Amino acid sequence: MAMKARVEAVLNVGLRIPSIMLLEVLYRWDVSSFFQKIQRSSLNNNPLFQYKYIALYLHYVGYILSLVLLTLPRQHLVQLYLYVLTALLLFAGHQLSRDYVRGELDSGFEGPLYLEPLSMNRFTTALVGQVVVCTLCSCVMQTKQIWLFSAHLLPLVARLCLVPLETIVFINRFSMIFTGLEVLYFIASNLLVPYNLAKTAYRELVQVVEVYGLLALGMSLWNQLVLPVLFMCFWLVLFALQIYTYFSTRDQPPSRERLLFLFLTSIAECCSTPYSLLGLVFTVSFVALGVLTLCKFYLQGYRAFMNDNAMHRGMTEGITLLILAVQTGLIELQVIHRAFLLSIILFVVVASILQSMLEIADPIVLALGASRDKSLWKHFRAVSLCLFLLVFPAYMAYMICQFFRMDFWLLIIISSSILTSLQVLGTLLIYILFMVEEFRKAPVENMDEVIYCVNGTYRLLEFLVAVCVVAYGVSETLFGEWTVMGSTIILVHSYYNVWLRAQLGWQSFLLRRDAVHKIQSMPTASALQLQQHNDICSICFQDMKSAVITPCSHFFHAACLKKWLYVQETCPLCHGQLKSQLQPTSSPGAANQGTPSANQNPAEVEQEQGKPQVEQDTEEGTQAKNTPMKTSAEPELGTDLLSGSSKIQPKECDIAAESSTSPDGDLNDDGLCSSGVHSSS
Repeated sequence: MAMKARVEAVLNVGLRIPSIMLLEVLYRWDVSSFFQKIQRSSLNNNPLFQYKYIALYLHYVGYILSLVLLTLPRQHLVQLYLYVLTALLLFAGHQLSRDYVRGELDSGFEGPLYLEPLSMNRFTTALVGQVVVCTLCSCVMQTKQIWLFSAHLLPLVARLCLVPLETIVFINRFSMIFTGLEVLYFIASNLLVPYNLAKTAYRELVQVVEVYGLLALGMSLWNQLVLPVLFMCFWLVLFALQIYTYFSTRDQPPSRERLLFLFLTSIAECCSTPYSLLGLVFTVSFVALGVLTLCKFYLQGYRAFMNDNAMHRGMTEGITLLILAVQTGLIELQVIHRAFLLSIILFVVVASILQSMLEIADPIVLALGASRDKSLWKHFRAVSLCLFLLVFPAYMAYMICQFFRMDFWLLIIISSSILTSLQVLGTLLIYILFMVEEFRKAPVENMDEVIYCVNGTYRLLEFLVAVCVVAYGVSETLFGEWTVMGSTIILVHSYYNVWLRAQLGWQSFLLRRDAVHKIQSMPTASALQLQQHNDICSICFQDMKSAVITPCSHFFHAACLKKWLYVQETCPLCHGQLKSQLQPTSSPGAANQGTPSANQNPAEVEQEQGKPQVEQDTEEGTQAKNTPMKTSAEPELGTDLLSGSSKIQPKECDIAAESSTSPDGDLNDDGLCSSGVHSSS
């Protein structure tokens, strides 16, 4: 069944290609211009000029027949081609019979066939050919009445019966007339079939439009006709015929430069009509899809096909080609000018493909560097593709600058390649930083700052490139030729590539500065506090040699908490708002009552911890008078919500600091307030 479905899909595409070829020929053949040339050359004496209106009518009928063949259902289309094949076989039988009769007339031998070997050979060859033709016709038409296709055997039977040669000529004509009458009878008996098909199709179309609408009808026709594949195959056939025609008329092999010119001119010849232009658009889309698929497979292997991205299917490149071709009037130009313009348009398409490849490779390369994967082959594939994307766009920009004079449009095209190279360079630098951190076997605390500097640097370079393009376009508009399209492009380029880039960059800078200020306003944990905390960072799950303490008494790496604050301003564990808690309070010393300062003398800490329990209880009772009660809305701080472990705080904290401990804390032997069990992690 799968093989049958594939054959039907191939037939569905292949049998519709001739209809598009016919549309292409009819579009290229201008009937009015053709007869105007005849009128000028023959001064109204040419008899063909009298059939001008008949040719015009046939031209329009050809358009209608081509559209009917294009939209005909596959079953009826196959049946129609079988009828055409039968007619061709009957014509071949007529040609065989005519050639045999001419051969017999030229020989002039009217005796028995077995007496002359040449006559016997001609007879045998003609008989085998006619039998094959009759058999094929009966098989194609699926009938056992083989005598319906055997009229061309009559001259052979007459020659076998020693009928004079002059009579065989009349018999051959009779067989041809008889076959023609059979064809006419068949056409007359099926004359109402097109009308019935059109009536049925119209009824079905009306029902579909009433129930589902025009959009559903268009999508249904798009899927049934497989228009992208159909137009791509049509264009490839047209391109192959153009290449074959060129090489069949040339004796010497072309040089390398000539091959490039041949490639461009052949493409230019094959996009001179709307049908061939659509074929080129779909061909470019499928080529882009193939390149992007190979890129995914090269990076990830078969895993790349599990999560397919709809944005990387080549349609962007095809639509870009179509927009540029329509905007520049590509099909209305001469072949040389069309080839010149196509070289620039194809450069834009290739630049778009390279940008899509970068969008595929960038997350994979960064994930590979951060995941500490030991596979050298994966790293080689990622780095080699990035190096290709770094060098090839720059090489393309250099080559196009060598062939064309610099202007605003060309600068926009080149800037896209330069931006691709800059983005790849930034990706490679971040990948190298990840690998350096891997070889050090220890995390770098300032790695986030370094990565931010790298990203900021190449983003700044991208912004400068966009500013240069806009400045060049403004200067060319002011001091050169002003056009509405050029001014529109400058405005669009200024908004999307200059204003939005600057706005996003400034917002990122402000967000990062606020996060740095928040981290700096938090107290730094001392060595004794880290030892008593005895836990990992709940964000990166790594041991903490240094940490900051949030107002809710949770310990985090400063760099990890800074990354968290880029996203939201809440504690990662208790989700308490850090923005309001970081505001300065009325009591300057209240912020430091909960935990000892990082600069506090350890001897003082030990002295405070060495106080008798009675003195501590007295102090706590005195301070409790001036301390507000903890509300139920406040979170119970001091318990690690992620790991389930409890925080151990020094006992010298007052009632204000007890908000970070459990209410039922008791005294250990060493005089410390314990709010739970020590975390072993």
